[in-house]
Amino acid sequence: MAIVISVRHLRKTYGKIKAVNNVSFDVEQGEIFGMLGPNGAGKTTTMEIVEGIRPADAGSVTVLGVDVRRNSRKVKASIGVQLQATSLYPRLTVCEVLDLFASFFPRHVPVARVIKLAGLEDCHDNRCNKLSGGQQQRLSVALALVNNARILFLDEPTTGLDPQSRRNLWDLIEYVRRKGRTVFLTTHYMEEAERLCDRVAIIDHGRIIASGRPAGLIAEHFQEEAIEFVLDQPADEGELRQLAGVTNTLIEDGRVTIYTGSVPLTISALLDMAQRGGMELSQLNVRRATLEDVFLKLTGRRIRE
Repeated sequence: MAIVISVRHLRKTYGKIKAVNNVSFDVEQGEIFGMLGPNGAGKTTTMEIVEGIRPADAGSVTVLGVDVRRNSRKVKASIGVQLQATSLYPRLTVCEVLDLFASFFPRHVPVARVIKLAGLEDCHDNRCNKLSGGQQQRLSVALALVNNARILFLDEPTTGLDPQSRRNLWDLIEYVRRKGRTVFLTTHYMEEAERLCDRVAIIDHGRIIASGRPAGLIAEHFQEEAIEFVLDQPADEGELRQLAGVTNTLIEDGRVTIYTGSVPLTISALLDMAQRGGMELSQLNVRRATLEDVFLKLTGRRIRE
């Protein structure tokens, strides 16, 4: 596939903080590429540099073959951007806001088509200050689509949405990709990254610590499965690590997660341990490893911290 975004050795500092620290990656045409990491990891700063909104201290960025530093205006005409925090004109209706944004471009998608695409038909005459959180997010994505952008940039597009609104927006993003557009999104939701992204770059403290297809990253770092449960009394982490098959453990807010290469052996040993210690074990769950587990293994902490 053709490369539509190429980033090499990107750097951005604020005082002593290295917000973006020698970041390099490519985005291919027609894929959903995700930058995954906790708040403050450098996702938004990286995206804004690629969009031409924020200058880099060092490194190079090309978008659709255009050097962003030298010709950001040309880049901006070919992309659609949904910012992490979008300020909408509160007294304008959905139609009026879309008409306004469409007027900024010499060529644009018909507003009625964008409204239908974003699922805004039921509120197209509503003022922006009367929209629900999900409707506002869909409108912000619709604004990014109005110029028929070849690349769509979405910064934390589903933050704060209820589960149903989040899934509706996922459907819209997948539809955009099926139409041949490229999507570059940032997120700290593991389920979102695994559901949507063809490839992800995991970023922490301004550096990319792993990248690849979600399933490939999980397979690369984990052959184990995870067993989660709750004990009615404090667990001895050292004793848990000694259970048959266990490779690692995590105790967080009273919930225990142990990683094992042999679920039957570990569960048998776990039940024996609980019986010997007079402990009650509940909420037992066995699951495959996720991108959350990959991040934990690489950094020693959960992505939400």
